[in-house]
Amino acid sequence: MQTWSVVSICVLLGIVVRWGVSLNSYSGAGKPPMFGDYEAQRHWQEVTYNLPLHEWYFNTTDNDLNYWGLDYPPLTAYHSWICAYIAKMINPEWVELHKSRGYESPTHKLFMRATVLVADLLVYIPAVVLYSLHLTDGSSNKKVSTLFCFLLYPGLILIDYGHFQYNGLSLGFALWGVLGLGLGWDALGSMAFCLALNYKQMELYHALPFFCYLLGKCIKRGLMGRGLFLLVRIAATVLVTFALCWLPFLPDPNQASQVARRIFPVARGLFEDKVANVWCSLNTVIKIRSILSSDSQLYFSFACTLLAVLPSSIRLLMKPTFWQFKLALANSSLAFFLFSYQVHEKSILLAALPVCLLLSDLPLIAIWFLQASTFSMLPLFMKDGLLMPYAVTWLAFLFLSIYLLSALEHCSEEKLRLVAYYKLIFCLSKTEMACTVRWKFYISIAVMAGLSIASVILVPPPHLPDLFPVLVSTTAFLHFLGTYIYFTIVQFSGPPSRKSQKKNN
Repeated sequence: MQTWSVVSICVLLGIVVRWGVSLNSYSGAGKPPMFGDYEAQRHWQEVTYNLPLHEWYFNTTDNDLNYWGLDYPPLTAYHSWICAYIAKMINPEWVELHKSRGYESPTHKLFMRATVLVADLLVYIPAVVLYSLHLTDGSSNKKVSTLFCFLLYPGLILIDYGHFQYNGLSLGFALWGVLGLGLGWDALGSMAFCLALNYKQMELYHALPFFCYLLGKCIKRGLMGRGLFLLVRIAATVLVTFALCWLPFLPDPNQASQVARRIFPVARGLFEDKVANVWCSLNTVIKIRSILSSDSQLYFSFACTLLAVLPSSIRLLMKPTFWQFKLALANSSLAFFLFSYQVHEKSILLAALPVCLLLSDLPLIAIWFLQASTFSMLPLFMKDGLLMPYAVTWLAFLFLSIYLLSALEHCSEEKLRLVAYYKLIFCLSKTEMACTVRWKFYISIAVMAGLSIASVILVPPPHLPDLFPVLVSTTAFLHFLGTYIYFTIVQFSGPPSRKSQKKNN
């Protein structure tokens, strides 16, 4: 009873922080003609409510795809329609066809913010609570601390409640999928992940670990016995879920193919803006887009992504344990972010979710990465007028998570899961290694804080207008690459402990 009281307080504090951030500006506020992601979400409500379903993804006189045309899977469109239906009852002007373009008012802002919070309360937050209480090891205090830190991750809060998106829905469905697999409800977990994929196609970042874990589990049970029955049940669940999500578009092949073209727009290029991945960082030295054709960029990035994700996936297929599954989720999403085609800075949230799953297992590394992931989106936050919420939530998460999870005490090779490798990698004693890791963490945080301050108060040279965004993205890229290498090493090491391995299996 006492634990649930503390959980309720944690959830309430998480809601307060979210609502506090939502009181600030949002993407594209007062910036015609395109405005920003806030207007994109509102416009999708306008389109889905006023136009017949067969026009949602097509360019027509009433649906200009060049003005925030729908480019997400059907569940996003259905969600926009539900929000639009409620908006129409409150104020028809919010979704009036054509005339509502660029609509901005305090009441409408309150409504839009409330839709994000309701989505979190229904999907994301319950999944975080159940995962923290049922699928993390340790005492009740440690589970509650993990829950609190999970809920306070600033990157997701700033993007969904500041910049304005509904990432909590897709990530929440994915987390329900993780819960299902962790609790042995494989069919339900598969269904939840299918919902995540049908809400945002970027959930493909997590798809290979789900596939390899379930296939490995079926093989382990025997494909001529219980394993075959499980495989058929999972396959049927996936097919039925996808069929129901796409049902309105399936009778007409042109409809289905147009939706597919909209959600996979390969014509946009290798990357946009200053993203903390391999291609953007490498582009500062080698102008990739001027050397390779668009098709060559697509094929090359696909090959690099596949090579980066295969080791982790094959390891999971051979050892389908829940511990391996969590590490594979982190490695797969990082591989996609670092090497795949057409990556946005906000896509780092897809890697942040599996890292949050490791908060109780590898607290220092998880906190380190989550700080870097939020820092990587600094140019976007500055553009949206979210500098103060960024600074407050970034610092609050840093100090609270380190204190609650005793992160700086987890610096030994045993705590970092490097027992089998540290003698090969480090020529240090155990004490020296722990000290070195701490100092690297301190220096890293100082560099991120310093660049954040410099980006605000210093004016870049006229011939280097993008100096600070490039420094931010490059610094974050080095952190992400290091995290990917670290998690890969850990995944190929032994299990965390006998007790934890028994529970994970």
